[in-house]
Amino acid sequence: MKERLKNIIKKMSYEKREVTLASGRKSSFYFDGKQTTLNGEGAYLTGKLMFDIIKNYPEIKAVGGPTIGADPIATSVAMVSFLEKNGINAFIVRKEPKGYGKKLWIEGNKNLVKGCSVAIVEDVITTGGSILKAIDIVENEGYKVALVVVLVDREEGGRENIEKAGYKLMSVFKKSDITQN
Repeated sequence: MKERLKNIIKKMSYEKREVTLASGRKSSFYFDGKQTTLNGEGAYLTGKLMFDIIKNYPEIKAVGGPTIGADPIATSVAMVSFLEKNGINAFIVRKEPKGYGKKLWIEGNKNLVKGCSVAIVEDVITTGGSILKAIDIVENEGYKVALVVVLVDREEGGRENIEKAGYKLMSVFKKSDITQN
């Protein structure tokens, strides 16, 4: 299962080309995780492998993260958890609150109980900036972040930044797992 997901990531998400990352840094390669997590098989395998990590933390009642990278992951983890009779719900953290209606930061908040423990998920981590912002929003809304799980760790300081802030980070893959032949 993990080997199959790695092959999908290599084919669908890994590109060797010059890009500017969300952090503003330049890179000679790019992981477009959404190409994998929006693929039917890739979504299932991502959800299954991440749920296999998350279910070891029984206090976690929901999973979500920064839109848009976390959206398909949170949904696939929630679906896999339901199929495995261990249902956890999904939520989405907005980049900014809605400008109308209830002005929510978190979509799916009716699936959450104030004070519950959650896992933050993301497709790729570089420096961890967007994950840390999502953690701040989630905790300011009254939830406890128990774990961070990413599909690919680019191995560029994100793990260290998350752990320095006091959170546990687990990854399904590291950049070196994907780029090795």
